[in-house]
Amino acid sequence: MKKDRILAAMSGGVDSSVVALLLARDGWDVIGISMDLHEAPEVPREGDAACYSLGDLYDARRVCDLLKIPYYVLNMRDEFRREVIDPFMKEYRAGRTPNPCVLCNEHLKFRALLRKADELGAVGVATGHYAVIKKETDGRHRLFAAPDSSKDQSYFLYSLDSDRLRRIMFPVGGMSKDETRKIASDAGLPVHEKKESQDICFVSDESYATFMKRNGIKEEKGRFTDREGNFLGEHKGIVNYTVGQRKGLGVSSREPLYVVSIDAEKNEVVLGPQTGTFSDGAVVTCPSFVAGAPPSGEFRATARIRYRHPGAPCTVRVAGDRLDVRFDTPQKSVTPGQALVLYSEDEVLGGGRIECAGALPS
Repeated sequence: MKKDRILAAMSGGVDSSVVALLLARDGWDVIGISMDLHEAPEVPREGDAACYSLGDLYDARRVCDLLKIPYYVLNMRDEFRREVIDPFMKEYRAGRTPNPCVLCNEHLKFRALLRKADELGAVGVATGHYAVIKKETDGRHRLFAAPDSSKDQSYFLYSLDSDRLRRIMFPVGGMSKDETRKIASDAGLPVHEKKESQDICFVSDESYATFMKRNGIKEEKGRFTDREGNFLGEHKGIVNYTVGQRKGLGVSSREPLYVVSIDAEKNEVVLGPQTGTFSDGAVVTCPSFVAGAPPSGEFRATARIRYRHPGAPCTVRVAGDRLDVRFDTPQKSVTPGQALVLYSEDEVLGGGRIECAGALPS
């Protein structure tokens, strides 16, 4: 007797293909589903680097045919443009460095796919993310980092609350990549040797600045200054820079200079020594917590300020709709626009978007 119906989100890669395989083996009524997200040129089917390219959709269909499960492609180009690409460009124009993968996971891979699950009579959605969901006896669902830290993707998932986690499965979340590939190889899945996809699928091999220009955003030259406002040179447009950057500045100095901050209103990029890229705190907006609410009062946590950041012990104070995060030791390149994700050991507490480095006024 088959279990309930579930959607397997198919990217065309190894991880999601193994998810569909494991669910089918376990007796679920599986429907494979892919999202057609953006215009992409016709590319060779072997070695695709961009997530959800035409080759990826072809590979997902091949896997579903092999597993004898239904397969559908959802045209979500308008939603992807509205929820991911447009905010990405808006943030860069404002001098911030966004993480579109966080937006894609929140708005498309889960919110939109869970709506589609409702339409198709499915209990939920399963994906190939490397993260772990645990159900407590009281019905709460908690989110944890994957045991394989080199593949952990919990950073991108902090906005998932307990109610949504109840309807989500990560079947390969507790595995290593080698284990996943072996399952795919042993089962004869045609994607078992496929390369990893890149993080930002719609930028492909071009620079962010080139992508912005191709989408109608003009580069406006402006001033490089120091923190006192002294002129240091001319920059090529703020979309070419991010906090902590050293290379490609084109400014001569007796000591190495780094991007300390970006002032979009003045169209200025502020440079300084490496010490100027360190901050003892961050102000975080749009906070979200897995439990639905933050821990009461001031609390301790470990903060990751970008995807591969090892984490920094910190103290967190909730101030209305913002978080005041104070690091135990100053952190380098606290970058506006990036996600700051809070952990208690391996458990994801929640997170939000970095508004600025420093601290809220007392």
